Amino acid sequence: MTCSEFRTLLHGYMDGELDLVRNVDIEEHLRTCDACSQVYQAQLALRSALKSDELYFRAPAGLERKVRMATERPERKSWRRLQVPGWMGAALAAAAVVALAFFVLPMFSRRSQTERIAQDVLSAHVRSLMPGHLTDVPSSENHTVKPWFAGKLDFSPPVVDLGAEGFELVGGRLDYAADRPVAALVYRRGKHFINLFVWPSASAHDSAEAAAVRQGYNVLFWTRGRTNFWAISDVNRAELRQFTALVRARLS
Repeated sequence: MTCSEFRTLLHGYMDGELDLVRNVDIEEHLRTCDACSQVYQAQLALRSALKSDELYFRAPAGLERKVRMATERPERKSWRRLQVPGWMGAALAAAAVVALAFFVLPMFSRRSQTERIAQDVLSAHVRSLMPGHLTDVPSSENHTVKPWFAGKLDFSPPVVDLGAEGFELVGGRLDYAADRPVAALVYRRGKHFINLFVWPSASAHDSAEAAAVRQGYNVLFWTRGRTNFWAISDVNRAELRQFTALVRARLS
């Protein structure tokens, strides 16, 4: 079992949701890997801390009575008796509907779409770490990986060689995210793999790099030149930022 597989299965193991074979694999890994053992102990400590009585606050006696008295003050009652003309109420309601339609709903829609793509990217990354799923075209040559996508996608993904900077190109594969086929470019940093997912953007506007964390994996994503880029890995955030900065520099 690799460290990446352990982190993916850790919460299932702690909740008793895994089968006997997986439990044995994890326990064997914990006996041989100090880093993962520390992660496991930290999770145990966190779980224990969250159950502490110190995190629970009991309201003092009489608080409910004081709140009721405060909310029934005469000035509060006078506000409730204030009558709003019918035309003004209708105008306020219409303004609220306009604000909801033009500002609030689009904001939630964008957030929901980003969350959905993040989940797609996470699932694809975890799936790629399973034996035999990492690459369709294993190669450290960008001149081999880039032409491989020709005819398999409706766009040509940019492929950069970052081996000299410590991020070795491992290969590429076809994957699926954001409701469409995407290119997955795979890089190695030490014993860790980085998946860089690439697909065309519907927007002509570039976006700044944003960050997220999903199930222990760092995610960085941005849009540039009508292309979406999503990088995900269990390397630390600083190294992943170094990787994405190199990618952006090469493509500028």
